[in-house]
Amino acid sequence: MTDLRRTATTLADGRELIYFDDSPDHVSGARTRRLDDPRPLPDRFAPVVGPDGVARPVTGPEMRLDPLTGDWIPMASHRMNRTFLPAADSCPLCPATPGAAYSDGEIPDTDYDVAVFENRFPALMQLPGVTLEDGWSVDGEAVWPARPAAGRCEVVCFSSDHSGSFAGLTPRRVRTIIEAWADRTTALSDLPGIEQVFCFENRGAEIGVTLPHPHGQIYAFPFVTPRTQAMLRQAAAHRERTGGHLLREVLDAELRAGTRVVLESEHWVAYVPAAARWPVEVHLAPRRDVLDLPGLTDAERDDLATTYLTLLGRLDRFFVEPETGAPIPLPYISGWHQAVVGEGRELGRLHLQIFSVLRAPGRLKYLAGVESGQAAWISDTTPERIAARLQEVSA
Repeated sequence: MTDLRRTATTLADGRELIYFDDSPDHVSGARTRRLDDPRPLPDRFAPVVGPDGVARPVTGPEMRLDPLTGDWIPMASHRMNRTFLPAADSCPLCPATPGAAYSDGEIPDTDYDVAVFENRFPALMQLPGVTLEDGWSVDGEAVWPARPAAGRCEVVCFSSDHSGSFAGLTPRRVRTIIEAWADRTTALSDLPGIEQVFCFENRGAEIGVTLPHPHGQIYAFPFVTPRTQAMLRQAAAHRERTGGHLLREVLDAELRAGTRVVLESEHWVAYVPAAARWPVEVHLAPRRDVLDLPGLTDAERDDLATTYLTLLGRLDRFFVEPETGAPIPLPYISGWHQAVVGEGRELGRLHLQIFSVLRAPGRLKYLAGVESGQAAWISDTTPERIAARLQEVSA
């Protein structure tokens, strides 16, 4: 994408901030973004003075291995103090107010197109000089290995408009976001110890969103997540048994069946998976085999910008108010499944999963005992019904 300008700077506490601009005056260089951060923030890696007056080295989040499942569990108690549902005039994701004293916002300029910065309250963080090899055992017991949660968490602000949403963006802006996702996937994959990069968006109070400003996040994990591990196991077993690529064959099977396909474009296919778990769930996959977002061609990225907006528009018409018939904006989680960085990379295939906990107007799906306790899922509907509704609201 040639009509895009990338400008990186450093915030007052040392975190990285990157502007991705598509507006012509910034692309041309006629205007520049504010790069200094005047906040009196201490360096995030500086020693911390405790209640006893003694300065001690800063500590980062840790992660512990669950010996019963093999899952790494990050623990970041400092996130309890993160910003929660702030007023619109004090949202840390909004741009600075022109002419006003600088508040504790994360973006110093008075406007922006797309901005990416390191999370101030990260669940994963790499401390200088600390690596995954600096592990220990909880309570000195070898059965409970622990390590620094040495990853990275970034925030992606989709727009400076506090009242907007991803679905209300222009295709040009979505194209810029795709470039930002691809840029960060490449950069984060190159960090030491990173095994997986996950770009995602949470939308709606029902999902648990604490900042309503339109934004998403990117997690660079120092381990392969449990869901991805399960997918890799299935893909490896399928290849061993048939010689084929599981995710490729799933897409081909959905296209042959056609029943659950809800949207097709030149380069993308959206379908409700045959074993969908959530009350509303859709996968969006490229027709061509692509490992990750950086691997998309310009044509595929252009097509994605419009296709994704079309899909979100349908999802926002899935439920309507019973009395008025007005569409209900869908609360959702939308995340990109990409190939892992290391072992098993060839088994991956890029696809987006978007799902909602809303099962009916005003009614949420709560996980039952067998779902929370045993991960034994029970669907409240059928994939065919979900697909039929998305096909119905295509107009």
